[in-house]
Amino acid sequence: MARKPASMYRRIKGPAYTRRKYTGGVPNNRIHQYHVGNRKAAETGGFEMELELIADESCQIRHSALEAARVVSNSTIRTAAGTFGYALRIHTYPHHILRENKQATGAGADRVSQGMRCAFGKNVGTAARVKSGQRFLSIQCNSKDYLVAKDALRKAGMKVPTPCTTKLIRGAEHIKGLV
Repeated sequence: MARKPASMYRRIKGPAYTRRKYTGGVPNNRIHQYHVGNRKAAETGGFEMELELIADESCQIRHSALEAARVVSNSTIRTAAGTFGYALRIHTYPHHILRENKQATGAGADRVSQGMRCAFGKNVGTAARVKSGQRFLSIQCNSKDYLVAKDALRKAGMKVPTPCTTKLIRGAEHIKGLV
């Protein structure tokens, strides 16, 4: 069965449903890596600048959208900075389990489908609950790659269901001649 549009799961409603211990059959997380690039230099403060992608509205971001944002930002920054010239990190983890009450369609569906009877739903994926003003993606780089890193975060913001803001956290003194 095809996936439903992400707009169905964007709003935060009800309490978080996170107890995997009690729910069987939760699909695997699509995010392959949470830290990409030169992780050692990022931990020791070896990069001059740090940029963050911040959610403007509270929403749920599906694990597939987080992975798409990571892939596009990683490929954009890697072409300019090289394999060890940056560090990219996803800060949120998709804990919230998404459920869906699947309905049968086609001929004879009224005899097969149960409607709203016992409509708890089956597990279809996971999502990260992000609050307004919370960072969920960051890039550390050197000053020569600032504009590319900013563009990488802009592209990543297109993949998530909320408007996003790019914020420079560290290294504002290095961008005088770049902008």
